[in-house]
Amino acid sequence: MTSGCLAVPEATRVDGSVIRSLEKRMRSMKSRIQTVLAAVCSVVAFNAQAAITITGTRVIYPAQNREVNVRLNNVESRPVLVQAWLDDGDAAAAPNEIKVPFTLLPAVFRVEPHRGQALRIMFAGGDMPQDRESVYWLNVLEIPPKPKDVDGRNMIQLAFRTRIKMFYRPASLLDDPTAGRTQLKWHVDSDDKGERVIRLDNPSPYYISIGKAEVEVGNRTVSLRPDMAPPFGYVDLVPQEGKLDIKAPATVSYTVLNDFGTAIQDSAELGAAQGVAVQKNP
Repeated sequence: MTSGCLAVPEATRVDGSVIRSLEKRMRSMKSRIQTVLAAVCSVVAFNAQAAITITGTRVIYPAQNREVNVRLNNVESRPVLVQAWLDDGDAAAAPNEIKVPFTLLPAVFRVEPHRGQALRIMFAGGDMPQDRESVYWLNVLEIPPKPKDVDGRNMIQLAFRTRIKMFYRPASLLDDPTAGRTQLKWHVDSDDKGERVIRLDNPSPYYISIGKAEVEVGNRTVSLRPDMAPPFGYVDLVPQEGKLDIKAPATVSYTVLNDFGTAIQDSAELGAAQGVAVQKNP
C-alpha cells in the first residue's frame, strides 16, 4: 500500500539550513546597501557647501559715497561661475525684471580657485527717503562647472545662492543704529488674524534687526522668531513653536545686530497693548 503523503522531488526540497543561509546573505546584502547609501549621503552632504563667501553679513551704503565695494572669496579648489544682483525685497523675482536705483558690476563673472572678486555697487540716482534708511538685498548665485570624466553617470549639481541685506543710509543719519534700541517699545498685541503676538514698535529712522528674542514669564521662556522692524514702523514677533500665551508684565531678552553683524544684547519690559504704529514690516 502506498502512503498518503506526497513525495517532494529532490530538486525542490529546501531544508532549514538553506533558508538560514539565504536569510544571512540577504541581511549582509542589505547592510552593504545601507553602508553605500550612507557613504553617498555623507559625500553629498560634505560637498553641499558654498564655495563663495561674502565679507560681512550686511552692506551699508552711505548716501554720500559714490560707490561701495563688497568682497567675495572662492574658498574651494575649483573655479566658480557667479551671478550677482540686487532686489528690493522680492526674493523670487527674476534678476532681469528687477528695477532698483543701483548699478552692480560685474553682474556675471568667474572666480578662480582661492581667489577673490570685488563687487562695485553704485547709486544710479532717483528719489530716496532722506529721513530714514532704505533696504535692498544683495544676491550672489554660484554655479559650479560640470565635472569632467563623469562617463555618462547621473550627477547632482547644486547652485548656491546667498542673500544679504543692503541698507542705504541718508547722510543725515549719523548715529549708531543700535543706540535706537532704547526707544523700542515691546508689548503684547494681536495681528491681522487675531493671533497674539509680541509687537515691536520702532520710532527710530533705522531698520532694527532682531537676531534673538526670548520672553521670560516666571520660570517659563518663550523663544521668538528673528525679524526686522522698519523705520517709524513695527514688526510682529511670533513664537518659534506653537501659539503665544503670555500676559504682561514680562521681560524680553533680545539681541540687535549692528552694522558689522555683531549681536548687541539688551532687555526690556513687556507692556500691554498700545496704539498701532505707522508702518508694518513688509
